[in-house]
Amino acid sequence: MTIVYILIGVAALIAIYFLFARKGPAPRLEEEPEEQPLPKPAPREEREPGPEPEAAAKEAPAPGQTPAGAEPVRAAKAAGEPTPDEATEEDFDIEVEAPAARGRAALASKPDMEGLRRGLAKSRSEEGFFGKLRALFGGKPEIEAEIAEDIEEVLLASDVGVQTTEAILGRVKDALSKGDLVDSAKVWEALRTEATQILSCDGRAGTFELRAKPTVVLMVGVNGCGKTTTIGKLATRLHASGLTCVLAAGDTFRAAAVQQLVVWGKRIGCEVVSGKPGADPASVIFDSVKKAQEVDADIVLADTAGRLHTKANLMNEMKKIAKTAGKATEGAPHETLLVIDATNGQNALAQAKEFQEALDLTGIVLTKLDGTAKGGMILGISDALNLPVRFVGLGERPDDLHEFSAKDFVEALLGKESEASAA
Repeated sequence: MTIVYILIGVAALIAIYFLFARKGPAPRLEEEPEEQPLPKPAPREEREPGPEPEAAAKEAPAPGQTPAGAEPVRAAKAAGEPTPDEATEEDFDIEVEAPAARGRAALASKPDMEGLRRGLAKSRSEEGFFGKLRALFGGKPEIEAEIAEDIEEVLLASDVGVQTTEAILGRVKDALSKGDLVDSAKVWEALRTEATQILSCDGRAGTFELRAKPTVVLMVGVNGCGKTTTIGKLATRLHASGLTCVLAAGDTFRAAAVQQLVVWGKRIGCEVVSGKPGADPASVIFDSVKKAQEVDADIVLADTAGRLHTKANLMNEMKKIAKTAGKATEGAPHETLLVIDATNGQNALAQAKEFQEALDLTGIVLTKLDGTAKGGMILGISDALNLPVRFVGLGERPDDLHEFSAKDFVEALLGKESEASAA
């Protein structure tokens, strides 16, 4: 009987051994796989256009799908950047003060000649556009016809451009040959007149008009030209005039662009619409226009991703964005403003021509003009494109975005009458 009990015990031990051997050892916590990082998006030029914006605008997140607007947040966290909700003015160096002028009819503020002159300090210096022109005259009461060649050299060196320089000098040379311009003051005044005529663009220069409600303003341009910052400054200006804005975060490629607009929106007190994960920019613009209609906003300021003007697929995407805006509300976009970095010089003109061929541009915003001594480049761009300048950026503060006036700009750049006479 004892032998039977022993055999039963051995059988039980063997059964227990095989039972645990098949299950294997318990997993070790330290060997658990780490959470994999989110895949990086494909480069902008390799990405195909997304679904039709009308469908994307109506889609609701599927069960388990990331909520709208979460993708930029996750990307920001992965990069160690502040999320839209966490971002503050300090993260983007945004000034807290807003322009003091208010009132719905006060879209056009009074000329800030002191601010214009301060912003054009480099162009007015001895090494700048203004200083080099003044140096030509040297206080001479009378000048020779050959001075036209020296003026031509200064204009070309200041990025005015060959075509515009020839147009300006053609009329000046004709007056010199007739003896109409016998002293430096008259030559100076002739240059001022020519510059004012070019920048006036047949009276079309200056701020845009609110032609609809909402008026949709599309900002386009190459990478780093200052579109997002310009939108924030312009929204501040419009809000101070008593107008309500919706900001469209159409730069779905850069999480920081969304964050920056959210900061501006919180600071100003206006709606910011961002896209769903994977939504194309056109759907964001579509949603923004519908949101503006819902809240009875006056203006939609739409940001877009920077794009190289030489990339045909990206320029086609811009056409799609503009077309979609028109489906959201009739006539949109009512303004398509090309934002140009003034420090790019003649390269900016080449960029502008490509954008003009692809889009129905209505105006120019010239940024970072305080960072260049070649203030004359604004003449070349305005003349070559026959596009009015809407605003010029002359600093970092919101009130450093100036509504453009050809007369005031030329006065600030080329000096007052008394200075011209003293040249």
